[in-house]
Amino acid sequence: MKNYLFVLKEGSPKYKQIYEQFKSLIEQGNVKADEQLPSIRQLAESLQVSRNTTLTAYNQLVAEGYIRGEGRKGFFVNPLEPSLYEEPPILPNKKKLEKKSSIRVNFRTDVVDQSHFPLKRWRRIANQILTLPESYRYGEPFGEISLREQIATYLLQSRGVRTDENAIIIGSSTQQILINLGHILQEDYSSIIVEDPGFDGAREAFQFHYFALEYLPVNETGVDLSQLNQMNSGLIYVTPSHHSPYGVSMTIQQRQTLIKWANKIQGYIIEDDYDSEFRYTEQPFPALASIDATRVIYLGNFSKSFLPGLRISYMVLPDPLLTRYKKQFRNFESSTSIFSQLTMAKFMENGEWSRHIKRMRLVYKRKMTFLVSLLKKHFGQKISIIGEQSGLYVLIKLYLRVSEEWLIERAFSNGVSVRPTSIYFIKNHSEHPIIKIGFSGLSFDELEDGVNLLKQAWL
Repeated sequence: MKNYLFVLKEGSPKYKQIYEQFKSLIEQGNVKADEQLPSIRQLAESLQVSRNTTLTAYNQLVAEGYIRGEGRKGFFVNPLEPSLYEEPPILPNKKKLEKKSSIRVNFRTDVVDQSHFPLKRWRRIANQILTLPESYRYGEPFGEISLREQIATYLLQSRGVRTDENAIIIGSSTQQILINLGHILQEDYSSIIVEDPGFDGAREAFQFHYFALEYLPVNETGVDLSQLNQMNSGLIYVTPSHHSPYGVSMTIQQRQTLIKWANKIQGYIIEDDYDSEFRYTEQPFPALASIDATRVIYLGNFSKSFLPGLRISYMVLPDPLLTRYKKQFRNFESSTSIFSQLTMAKFMENGEWSRHIKRMRLVYKRKMTFLVSLLKKHFGQKISIIGEQSGLYVLIKLYLRVSEEWLIERAFSNGVSVRPTSIYFIKNHSEHPIIKIGFSGLSFDELEDGVNLLKQAWL
């Protein structure tokens, strides 16, 4: 059985890209009739997508007759008439090749400021950790106690969340934690409410367990809770401190409404507090879990605020769920490096973490202010800027008669990489295209260069 190394890009549903690439291989004869395709699980693992994504792609291919399912044997390619799909060779278009340019400025959102990373301090502590005997063993299944203790202290001081180390679960990423959590929650729930627009990675995790999704509308001014009591699910996933992607924060009244709703129906709120450290106009808002920890599942991570590649996220569970979670996963090994956990624990214990956050809040605030001033200067009334109060990116809504795809392609042809926002929207679509640009990993010169190039591309 072949391995299919598909390239999945941003901006288009993953299932659609898998479907289209298989369809092309079959039509071109690169996959032969009666050849067996990888199983749903195998393909999902090789492409690092959910099984629901690969299942949707296969179902579309089955529906159109390209492949067939044979019970437990798997999926097989159906024969096609090759002459129908033969095309004359296409000569390279020199003009298109000339237009394609290398990226000069990448407004990516998955990086941090490397120039201000405390490399020497981190390396010194890491070297100390390597001398400890505990660095040379498998980790605790729910995370190292030293790190869980430090997180508990940090959450109380910075987010107002009262918990102890035993209620904290360490994982490698928010998605991985949500997948594990979904396994527990699906015993009592078959659906979940998610924000629209909202974090697509969370939706993927919930769909992994085939949760039905209900959608809570969010706009630039905030979340709409007016229909909450008419919804069927007893679960809700929200990003209350810094909505993804709009960047708005829930008011105290909205937070109280959510807590009352959860208590009334005995449901749970999953609070993703993914980058609450970086708020530039006021102090970070208290977490939902600080109001009522009995009905809130709190999620946090070190990816946005410290180092994406560290792969440390964490979850605080209410007692009933904690007992069930630990019973279910007590025989599973930790998915997070013990070395990274021990190093981060010592980093926090030495006060380096709090110093880093204070320093980076100032750095990112200056970058945010500079970027917003450049955008306003060059684009004026042709755009509105969304989310400039917090976070590591801004959204640009453009009042031009163009599509999101056109904006991204024009930027790329001019040497700039920007991100789409259509992936976050389900039903509650924006009337105008919105582009996401991150600034955390760029210098001031790169920010200025990037905005100048965007102006040349779009105006």
